[in-house]
Amino acid sequence: MIDGKKVLFSGMQATGTLTLGNYLGALKNWVTLSEEYECFYSVVDLHSITVRQEPAELRKRARNLLTLYLAAGLDPQKNCIYYQSHVSGHAELSWILNCFTYMGELNRMTQFKDKAAKHADNINAGLFTYPVLMAADILLYQTDMVPVGVDQMQHLEITRDIAQRFNAIYGDVFTIPEAYIGKAGAKIMSLQNPQKKMSKSDENPNASIYLMDEPDVILRKFKRAVTDSEGQILYREEQPGIRNLLDIYCACTEKNPQEAVKEFEGKGYGELKEAVGETVVSLLKPVQDEFARLSKDKSYLDSIIKENAQKANYYATKTLRKVQKKVGFPERIR
Repeated sequence: MIDGKKVLFSGMQATGTLTLGNYLGALKNWVTLSEEYECFYSVVDLHSITVRQEPAELRKRARNLLTLYLAAGLDPQKNCIYYQSHVSGHAELSWILNCFTYMGELNRMTQFKDKAAKHADNINAGLFTYPVLMAADILLYQTDMVPVGVDQMQHLEITRDIAQRFNAIYGDVFTIPEAYIGKAGAKIMSLQNPQKKMSKSDENPNASIYLMDEPDVILRKFKRAVTDSEGQILYREEQPGIRNLLDIYCACTEKNPQEAVKEFEGKGYGELKEAVGETVVSLLKPVQDEFARLSKDKSYLDSIIKENAQKANYYATKTLRKVQKKVGFPERIR
């Protein structure tokens, strides 16, 4: 708890470019959480280097991602928005927690198996201990709540196991985090393969809508979206392409699927694609305009980066010093 509020932590990797799915499924919802929680939103650039990165490009993407956090409406006075790499406590706590995590637990992580298969030429130790760094991210701020999707639930479970193990040995050190289950974020699927999630790493450029896509690019991608030959606009699993378009439309307009189906009754797939595309263009324009404005204000962004790093370091250090004392490290002479 900080100032009577429960603590919530989340973050995104500074790899690739954020998609419409990232925005509607997570970022858009983060904005409303600061009223109820003390929120820490990190650009998790330490996680990014488990896969080889071009240094200048990583720095650029990290700054763009932090700027997008702000452009999407996250208030840097109400939320702590910072680079993971600017808080050394993430790496320090991760090493300590490595010593309280079992190889068998890490071997069971399905995400390691998936990433190892994709990057067979670079199966590094960081990829293997990735969940421990994620546990450090969460536990460092005595986090109460973590917004997680189904694919991240396994990481939250191992975080809880590590925290409970440490507490059983040393007493009540870490808050045991819970999964944040709020209003369900939209699950946006690929425009070219509606059986899989929209991804910023998709090799098909027409599969994903990126937050910085120009309006004409967005409209063109929706025109090329995969549908079917049934010719009916219905919200059902048998029509995954149409269902995905309706999900996107509903997430942008806050209508429910039944309302959307009624709205498009008697219309063709081309009209649906055009309407969804135009709705997405309208939704993203304010974010894109604010991103462009903020990107030009270097001194403002730098001040936010500095102030929020100081805030994050303050709370991280409180936890880290407590942990260091518990495990027996010599006291620092000030």
